[in-house]
Amino acid sequence: MPENDEVDRIVAAWERAHPELDFSPLQVLSRVARLSKHLDRARRDAFGSSGLEPWEFDVLAALRREGAPFAASPKTLLQQTLVSSGTMTNRIDRLVERGFVERHTDPHDGRGVQVAMTPAGREAVDAAIRALVAREAQLLGALPPADQDRLAALLRKLSLDFD
Repeated sequence: MPENDEVDRIVAAWERAHPELDFSPLQVLSRVARLSKHLDRARRDAFGSSGLEPWEFDVLAALRREGAPFAASPKTLLQQTLVSSGTMTNRIDRLVERGFVERHTDPHDGRGVQVAMTPAGREAVDAAIRALVAREAQLLGALPPADQDRLAALLRKLSLDFD
């Protein structure tokens, strides 16, 4: 394994151009950004192998995590997927067309709507999560489990301010 990666080369070039600046943030966050691109590619591949778009996976995964009967209000789905209500309505419509979800009257509030995952939706999201976990394990394969745990803890600590 080479001792220097592309970020090391980029930072070294910046240090030569601006020796007065501290480029230590780039050592971390440029690597996170580059890894994010690899992760996005792995996720697209995992979802694509299951016939899903990333946004479809996001909605179906939110429903799957709800547990049986795999239903939630559009508001709950909005909160979990961080999209606008118009975007969510469009996504639900498209998932209904694909036969992955159905709309039902909320049994607790006759004025409300519940979005329920169909068996086809559950099959698709379960296949996608299996593929995703396998691909993400490959991405982390260079790190032993203890290092993965340490990295997860550090990233959790960093992300707490953003959540």
